[in-house]
Amino acid sequence: MLNINEVIETNKMIHEMNLDVRTITMGISLLDCVSDSLDEVCENIYNKITTKAKNLVKVGKEIEQEFGIPIVNKRISITPIALIGGACCKGPEDFVRIAKELDRCAKEVGVNFIGGYSALVNKGMTKADKYLIESIPEALSVTDRVCSSINVGSTKTGINMDAVKMLGEIILETSRKTADKDSIGNAKLVVFTNAPDDNPFMAGAFHGVTEADTIINVGVSGPGVVKTALEKVRRENFEVLCETIKKTAFKITRAFKVTRVGQLVAKEASKRLGVPFGIIDLSLAPTPAVGDSVGEILEEIGLEYAGAPGTTAALALLNDQVKKGGVMASSYVGGLSGAFIPVSEDQRMIDAVEAGALTLEKLEAMTCVCSVGLDMIAIPGDTKATTISGIIADEMALGMVNQKTTAVRIIPVIGKGVGDTVQFGGLLGYAPIMPVNQFDCSAFVNRGGRIPAPIHSFKN
Repeated sequence: MLNINEVIETNKMIHEMNLDVRTITMGISLLDCVSDSLDEVCENIYNKITTKAKNLVKVGKEIEQEFGIPIVNKRISITPIALIGGACCKGPEDFVRIAKELDRCAKEVGVNFIGGYSALVNKGMTKADKYLIESIPEALSVTDRVCSSINVGSTKTGINMDAVKMLGEIILETSRKTADKDSIGNAKLVVFTNAPDDNPFMAGAFHGVTEADTIINVGVSGPGVVKTALEKVRRENFEVLCETIKKTAFKITRAFKVTRVGQLVAKEASKRLGVPFGIIDLSLAPTPAVGDSVGEILEEIGLEYAGAPGTTAALALLNDQVKKGGVMASSYVGGLSGAFIPVSEDQRMIDAVEAGALTLEKLEAMTCVCSVGLDMIAIPGDTKATTISGIIADEMALGMVNQKTTAVRIIPVIGKGVGDTVQFGGLLGYAPIMPVNQFDCSAFVNRGGRIPAPIHSFKN
């Protein structure tokens, strides 16, 4: 039953509190594109993506106009390319050709990003996995819309330290290859543990092999809505605080049903495109815009800055209540659903770094309880590859032990050091260069092999 008050409330959320559908992401399986001929694989990929997604942007814009809800991004996720190129790619250069084909597809159908230039190497690497990883610096430097992710660990299998070591070197090389653009290549590269198959958010999206041939996932975001709600319960106790966050998350998700926003956007897109609906990802994903900040929510909870004592507890509370509210409102909540803490994309997180309140080590602690991990963090360009690998290993261990998704999207900016600022533009924002612990971990990283899974992995 349509309630006019709920319509008005949702309209206010959209226009005054930065509520939006952050993305409609079409997942496309490329398993039927496999061939031992590279030419044929590229042709098959082009034909499938441009056929399946030809109306994605058009339908997204139509829904925006009809229902008055901003849909910020239209995206595509695909089967991890290491699986698709295994038979036809004889070296990294062949994978780069596929990356260029993906970029061509993305531009032709008009999507903002295409994710899935990926490999799943949490237990070991095939030749194809190795070639794809080696190709990443070149692939991300010659494409504009291709996003890459590598899953290097899981709770069930442990952490592939050979891959972690390799990726420290790859990240540095990607920075060097895109040095003329403030090393932006690494803004399109994520290293994961426990990566979900149905994540609609870039740069970590890929289409899982257990998914349908084609699917529609929707990512929803509204930090400003939560922040505004909390302004009304200042100085109230934690019970009231938690209930307010939970109810607000419920409203954000539920409003989508009532006022033809979120879930209805997903179902409407599904119907018009003839593609099954997958999941709603209810995440507090900030942007550089004022009033669209997870950092502001933490401050509203009672912290002077993100990074102050109590920050990890406040973030844990926030993440849990968002998940509880989302699950109450929709049966198909998936992806990452929770609070994101990308430094460059959140103005108050940037302010916290500049004030000295937020360090890399504190961010690492916060990632124990948020949705993803160390995200959009700029570090000095002269950071050693083994140091980057050590940072990745720490983050992967948190995910492995805590049975959660963790990720690292870290950007060594060539030619810049602590005290400098790097401009990425658009949704990626800007970031102060953060200091990195200078003590050496190379002997640890260079051991090679695999860190075993924790004992609780034997539950099954």
